[in-house]
Amino acid sequence: MIPIKEAKSIVEKHLFKVEKEQVLLKNAGDRILAQDVVASFPSPRFDNSAMDGFAVRSVDTIGASNDSPVTLNMVGVSSAGTPSNVSIKEGECIQCMTGAKIPNGADAIVMVEDSSGFSEADVVQIMIETSPGKHIRKEAEEIKKGKVLIPAGTRITPGEVGTCATFGYSTLSMFKRPKVAIFGTGDELIEPGNELKPGEIYNSNLYVFSELVEYTGAEVIRQGIIKDNKDSLRSFLSEALDTCEVVISSGGVSMGRYDYVRDVFMELGVEDHFWKVAQKPGKPLFFGTMNSTLIFGLPGNPVSSYIGFMEWIWPVLTSMMGQKKTKKLTGILKKPFPREKIKSRFLFGEAWIENGQLVCQSSTKVGSHMLTSSLKANCILGTGHGDGPLQPGEKITINILPWKTIK
Repeated sequence: MIPIKEAKSIVEKHLFKVEKEQVLLKNAGDRILAQDVVASFPSPRFDNSAMDGFAVRSVDTIGASNDSPVTLNMVGVSSAGTPSNVSIKEGECIQCMTGAKIPNGADAIVMVEDSSGFSEADVVQIMIETSPGKHIRKEAEEIKKGKVLIPAGTRITPGEVGTCATFGYSTLSMFKRPKVAIFGTGDELIEPGNELKPGEIYNSNLYVFSELVEYTGAEVIRQGIIKDNKDSLRSFLSEALDTCEVVISSGGVSMGRYDYVRDVFMELGVEDHFWKVAQKPGKPLFFGTMNSTLIFGLPGNPVSSYIGFMEWIWPVLTSMMGQKKTKKLTGILKKPFPREKIKSRFLFGEAWIENGQLVCQSSTKVGSHMLTSSLKANCILGTGHGDGPLQPGEKITINILPWKTIK
């Protein structure tokens, strides 16, 4: 059994990034960016109108009011996509629509509501005095050309898709989705929907794993429930090791009579880096490598598997796609938190803001078989070993579940 810190350093030595590929913008949603998206031009690209109205020389509106309007000659129209090439001179104005380029000579926009309105007349009445820059969006006021808009390692959401389209990107360099194999072992496991016989339980871990892998941005390409039979296990693993970057098992890595997984890994040539880690839940955690494939063996208890995935495999998969490591938070306990003398301790928990302070408490369900402890959780709470429980008011590490929020 080795300390968590030592085990983490071993895993990190074997991390690598997956290859990149070009992806059409329309297919980029929820993928991980492998390039910086840079502004290919300033935004706005040119001075343009923020309102429908008239482009004017502000000096020509001095003293204008409802009672004493200023009359200007209307000499053209500038609309979005069809700018006017007329330069405004003293006493002149141009109809200028929202988004339209500001004509040469103009330095302000008067809203149509502050005028006699749009018409075919050669003159317009201006009812308000304006100032230089009024209702004008200045070139590059939002973004300067060459600015990094979206850094590599970002997960693409609708906001990023829209920004990329705005700046003319039709394709993007994305990290390929790591290929993952997940499997569980046990004669007692059957699929939901079937009738349970004595001694049987439903397979839940692979459903959890599948969801979590998808959330990271990776993809499950092989999965299965393997009976407690070495030949079946060897057949599944042989193909998984040849086709996947990451292989994850649920169960079969402890010391039970039918816990064959680690033995079969060894027979297939997997290099064993560690097998037991000083943590609860999930002490029987296996990590090995074969060529460039990373292999993790997690315990079969559902809480151990779920927490083990979040603490060990989630950061591996996201790192492979260039995402920065998410920093854990520190919060103040509201209730006691159990500790172990020689092992780190993890539990599902709830974190929230109270009087401007991040506070938290663990689930009251502490058994590694009690998966319902995850239902109201928005985080995993963790602490190092020590004598006696942490007490209310003491600090603890908070790992926020990435799809949850703090309220």
